[in-house]
Amino acid sequence: MKRRRQFRLLAALWIVVVLPFVTLFGDGADASERHEGYYYPESVTEEHYVSQAQKIPAATRESRLAFVSGVAKSVSERPYPPQRAMFAKGGDAEKLIIVSLYDNHMTTLAQARAILALMTGVARTTKILRDLQVESVFNFLDFCKMLGFTELTISDGRTYAHRFVLE
Repeated sequence: MKRRRQFRLLAALWIVVVLPFVTLFGDGADASERHEGYYYPESVTEEHYVSQAQKIPAATRESRLAFVSGVAKSVSERPYPPQRAMFAKGGDAEKLIIVSLYDNHMTTLAQARAILALMTGVARTTKILRDLQVESVFNFLDFCKMLGFTELTISDGRTYAHRFVLE
């Protein structure tokens, strides 16, 4: 009984005194790590994508959010429900996340890459990319780099997540 009381006292002390300092002064998890296990599974594979595209000077947090909204609008105008969610995260909306909304959809990395290839056409219809008149040689990952995204994480929402670090 006495031990249980001591344990509770130590736990309370930890929560009230130590935890706030760890949160404020600790090295903290980077934004990607905070998203793991919440938006997509925790085990994330990663690759570096070296793009020939350059970040455009007009690339801001607002332009990245407008891009995501433009793609979402395009998808919502279809006669069937969206198959995946796409959203920007990070303090500067620099991390793009795409997650399947259905089981047995985008279950492999190859299927996810095919989805990204299809999304190239959708991305070209957004106002920001139409205004830029981008070359047809660029793909979805290139568009992300141009808009200032630093990474794209794609997931089936259940079994895997794969991150493209955009360079």
